[in-house]
Amino acid sequence: MELIWESSYGSVSVDDICRAANVKKGSFYHFFPSKSDLTVAAMEADWKAKLPGLDAIFSPQLPPLVRLDRYCDGVIRCQESKLTTYGKICGCPMITLGGELSTQDEKIRLKAAEILQRYLRYLESAIRDAQSEGLVAEGNSREVASRVFSLFQGAMLQAKVLNDLGPLRNLKSNILRVLDTRIEAARA
Repeated sequence: MELIWESSYGSVSVDDICRAANVKKGSFYHFFPSKSDLTVAAMEADWKAKLPGLDAIFSPQLPPLVRLDRYCDGVIRCQESKLTTYGKICGCPMITLGGELSTQDEKIRLKAAEILQRYLRYLESAIRDAQSEGLVAEGNSREVASRVFSLFQGAMLQAKVLNDLGPLRNLKSNILRVLDTRIEAARA
């Protein structure tokens, strides 16, 4: 995932993967029929590694707007780290893979779509709780979560293309606008 995240799926060869993992090419093909199969497995492993952090960020014991705030902070910290490590903002690996390969590799497209749905469930739970507390406008929490996620991904893409964290730094205020936050209620 790191190799692909740093550059792209198309630019990373099986030889590159084997070199980075310090394994022989024959061993690679013993465990994975293709680079695509390895990528799908790596996407799932990456998701599982992120779960404890996401569960902590989106804990229902936290106020719903704090959950969204913490998610924004986590996104920014992650991209700051990539900028420091690689000299560039790498964006979201799942969405990048899905976007790069959605018309070429159905297995990767389906895995990216599945992971996207998982992120949406986290966002939806925070938004639904914020709605029930009267902190944000009422509405279909799933549709609102999709709009918020689109905002995240758009900001992430802009940050990646510009190699600038600026678009990510406006996430919190932009999300509050999308949610039609009841600022007075949120402060109470």
